[in-house]
Amino acid sequence: MPRLFRFILIAALVATAVMVGAPEALAQEAAAATEEVPMPEGISLIRVIRASGPVGILLWIALFATSAVGFALILDSFLTIRQSKIIPGTFVGQIQEAMQQGDLMKAVQHCNEQPGSLSNILGAAFANVEEGFEAVQDAVRVSAELEGEKLMQRVAYLNLVGNIAPMLGLMGTVQGMILAFANLAQAAGAAKELVLADNISQALWTTMVGLLIAVPAVGFFYYFRNRAAKIILTMEGLTLDQIKVLRNVEVVSEDDEDI
Repeated sequence: MPRLFRFILIAALVATAVMVGAPEALAQEAAAATEEVPMPEGISLIRVIRASGPVGILLWIALFATSAVGFALILDSFLTIRQSKIIPGTFVGQIQEAMQQGDLMKAVQHCNEQPGSLSNILGAAFANVEEGFEAVQDAVRVSAELEGEKLMQRVAYLNLVGNIAPMLGLMGTVQGMILAFANLAQAAGAAKELVLADNISQALWTTMVGLLIAVPAVGFFYYFRNRAAKIILTMEGLTLDQIKVLRNVEVVSEDDEDI
């Protein structure tokens, strides 16, 4: 019995010593492992691109190209989708003057001299004068829809950029995660957590950049789409307002004038 008591006492003392010394030993081991594993360098975009591999670099090139296209489309829309450019005040004044004088041929001449969306809609109206006022109204609506489609086609590419950019970003993130787990399989000890955290942070960069491209593109798409729709409605209303005087206009061709 005393031997058993002494054995239990010795075992308890050994266990106590192990429990007291274990945290210190673990801390020393973790510190040694941290010293052996090089800490990742500061995250920078150039470093992320270089570490993404050949496929990742191609995805980054696609993202930068998409960004450039989106910027060019936004700039082009600012320059072209403007009411002052599509509905020039000088041209509108010339048409109004010709219509007040009842000179339809002069109005047609102005449309031929200044081609554009408004002149196309007015030209469609003037070309159907002989068919009656209802035919003129139908021609104006059809022509306005066609001109609206032309404007919307330019704006629609912005929506395409807004859809492609996040998909490229997500693809880059998936590729980065694959690369992260491939590197994780080769790491050991405390290095696994550092390698995994570093590679995942790099992988998420493509998603962030894709969203940075997509959000402005989608926002400007809706802005220019609404602006284009407003301009089309303005042109259609302006044309219908001008052709009201055609109800009582008698069209005289150039051959009739010679006679």
